[in-house]
Amino acid sequence: MSNTIDNSYLNSLKWQQEATPTAKDNNQALTQEDFFSLLSQQLSMQDPFKPVDNDQMISQMSSFATVDGINSLNDEIKNMNTVMNSSQALQASSLVGQKVLIPSDKAASDGVNPVTGVISTPAGADNMVVKVKDGAGQIVRTFEVSAGDGGNVDFSWDGKNADGEAMPEGTYSFTAEALVGGKTDTLPVFTYGHVSSVTLGGANYDTVLNLRGVGGVKLSDVLSVAEGS
Repeated sequence: MSNTIDNSYLNSLKWQQEATPTAKDNNQALTQEDFFSLLSQQLSMQDPFKPVDNDQMISQMSSFATVDGINSLNDEIKNMNTVMNSSQALQASSLVGQKVLIPSDKAASDGVNPVTGVISTPAGADNMVVKVKDGAGQIVRTFEVSAGDGGNVDFSWDGKNADGEAMPEGTYSFTAEALVGGKTDTLPVFTYGHVSSVTLGGANYDTVLNLRGVGGVKLSDVLSVAEGS
């Protein structure tokens, strides 16, 4: 039996292959429907004397399955991020009206309620004092705080100056000093701030807590939460 085939038939196949337009997708993504459509065209236009190798076909399908699996994984990660952002937004919103401890030496005073914070104190610290400064950097009050056995030591300022007069509402800074090993050291200070509002984050930016008189602080920087007053 002759294995010849009419040249006009081969030419028609070649013409069909060359004339087939390539659809342009703005996102350049090959969908599953596109893949099987192209595969069908490849099979219909193959050279009868050189059919597509089975191993090659399996390799193409496996490659697409891998890419499709990666795309599915990316979609799952996006969904997970959406859930996490929603959970974080709910958590942050519940902090409005509460006090949060942040790594800052500044805190706002309303002129009525005490300002509180925490001093990170090493073991053996002695003669610890806290200096309160106003917005101009002037020391308005100095008071002693017991260092105890070290660790995180609470402090509280009643909002009054050295003469016992109430200081006006505003933002104040706090410096803690103590004798450590015979030398005067400045110790880390953390203050509580009142959460007045929340700026919700997204995929590329953090959720921010807006603290009265202090400004914005990342939710991830919050060290602890206390009941607001």
